[in-house]
Amino acid sequence: MKNPLPIIGITGGIGAGKSTVAKVLQSLGALVIDSDRLAHVELDAPEVIQALRESHGDRILDANGRIDRRALGGVVFDDPMSLKGLEDLLYPRLKLRRAAIVAAANEDPEVRAIVLDAPKLYEAGVDRECDAVIFVEADAATRGARVASARGWGAEELTRRESCQIPLDTKREKADYVVTNHSTIDELRPELERILFSVLIKSTGRSNR
Repeated sequence: MKNPLPIIGITGGIGAGKSTVAKVLQSLGALVIDSDRLAHVELDAPEVIQALRESHGDRILDANGRIDRRALGGVVFDDPMSLKGLEDLLYPRLKLRRAAIVAAANEDPEVRAIVLDAPKLYEAGVDRECDAVIFVEADAATRGARVASARGWGAEELTRRESCQIPLDTKREKADYVVTNHSTIDELRPELERILFSVLIKSTGRSNR
């Protein structure tokens, strides 16, 4: 019986470039599970919409009766109890989705590893599903510029979002590997190749699959 694929978690500050690191690992043969994307799918589930509507009213719905993620974020990130309620609703559903994807990946001979790109990897306990964790870091100015460009957030919104997560220093200390993402994909690739090789050797004893 073959060993299960190693699972690599990715964490770091908002705007640190976690998705870029995931993209490079994908190019190296990993299957990437994007928790944000899965959460977006779950927010379209009728039972989730109904539960959130009961908790927060129609203010979190768009004109089509679907969840307006910006409106929902404006509610939950100002209220820790509302945020916890959202997480308690979504996290078990996301865990089931991850398990199904992992099971399918383990049957695919083309997949070398599984990458979990989860903004709240530690907070949600997803790190317990991982064989290794990569912390992606970038300085505050770089992260601020990235989220301003990609999401239209100012420094205040970035700080507000990150205040709902455990400190970056704690995430860094808990991680098995640290990658600084101030560079290009071509510059990141050799370092991530080394990390992937190391994880494969430690987790499965095989660098090729």
